[in-house]
Amino acid sequence: MAEKHGHKHHGKTSRNILKAREVIGELDLKIGDKFLDAGCGDGYISLEVSEIVGSPGMVYAIDVYPESIETVKQEVKSKNLTNVDAVLADITKSIPLDENSVDKVLMANVLHGFVEEDEVEEVMKNILKVLKPGGIFSVVEFRKIKSENGPPYNVRLSPSEVSDILQKYGFEIIHSVEIGNFHYIVNGKKA
Repeated sequence: MAEKHGHKHHGKTSRNILKAREVIGELDLKIGDKFLDAGCGDGYISLEVSEIVGSPGMVYAIDVYPESIETVKQEVKSKNLTNVDAVLADITKSIPLDENSVDKVLMANVLHGFVEEDEVEEVMKNILKVLKPGGIFSVVEFRKIKSENGPPYNVRLSPSEVSDILQKYGFEIIHSVEIGNFHYIVNGKKA
């Protein structure tokens, strides 16, 4: 068993420092897309995506923190959304969706924690299982700069490190760009 390094996934929201619209602008979403927000936190990006994919689409907001999922469920109920499913699950263990059922996967401000905890292989296998061939996996991370916001500098990942991880699992890198003041996104296409 791998030794744990002590980094904790915090379950915090990035709402105040990462605008949902800036992320969504890099996702090439279409009406009818099936979208997975892996490590959704309070679901603020999922809720915005639900407007774009519309009623023929579906958003799966998954997080390991019960408080986060409860927050998403309350928002979904208050907005009468029928295309958002908030699911409590640990994506290092499994993702409770059908194989090849999702068009796009977003993982925002989460991958660095899986790297730090040596959980990348389990997570990537689970992402690959649910993502359709030709589907897009988008990873948003904090830039590798010293900043008050986000994780400690030593656990941050550079865009090239994220690209290397995605390529190791068979993704073709199609897009990498800085977004907002603190982040970047890397988009990989499943073979």
